[in-house]
Amino acid sequence: MNATHFAAALTLAVATPAAARVDHDASVWLNLTATGKISGKLIYFAEIQPRVGNDVSEVEQVLLRPAIGVQATRDIQLFAGYVHVAEPAANRNEERLFQQATVFFRDLPGELQSRTRLEQRWRSDGRDMQWRLREMLRYEYPVTPRLAPMASIEGFVALNAPDWRAREGFDQLRTFVGVEVGLKGRSTIEAGYLNQIVDLPGAASRMNHVLSVAVFFRH
Repeated sequence: MNATHFAAALTLAVATPAAARVDHDASVWLNLTATGKISGKLIYFAEIQPRVGNDVSEVEQVLLRPAIGVQATRDIQLFAGYVHVAEPAANRNEERLFQQATVFFRDLPGELQSRTRLEQRWRSDGRDMQWRLREMLRYEYPVTPRLAPMASIEGFVALNAPDWRAREGFDQLRTFVGVEVGLKGRSTIEAGYLNQIVDLPGAASRMNHVLSVAVFFRH
């Protein structure tokens, strides 16, 4: 690299953070999930997720997400489901269909999980459908029979540009660190800090600092 190229790269590196605006917010996300076996290899999960944002002052979203799937192998689950998203703060709703593959890697110290989800999204403020791909990696390491530190990262990519989001590519990134605590039976509670970076129109992005609490009822 010659001096001219180095100067150009340095100018770009310095200018880019200044051009990008990041809006910060504090939120609390709750998640109640029931999951279990229906019959044979047929399984299900159902979630309700209220999310309180704007510096924990108003309900921004409430998600209802039921899904039915199959236990394809000991370590692979396949699901198809539906999501209704109420967004009272924005005065709009969103409907989604999704397909999901979850793979467990258990022959490790701890447990690694991969979740791949493909979504088809419609919003009440637009006409078009968006395709979005999500990939999450989640790792937990038990230190006692009922306590496991854990971390996860999930990336979201918009595969097309509908009329209500006129661009494709990076959508958001979620990073979580916390602990899983065993409850009665196989049920658990997960609590910790979630950092969410969301792409916004123009040269802006939003960073949510989230207290995340999730309870999983397993039977």
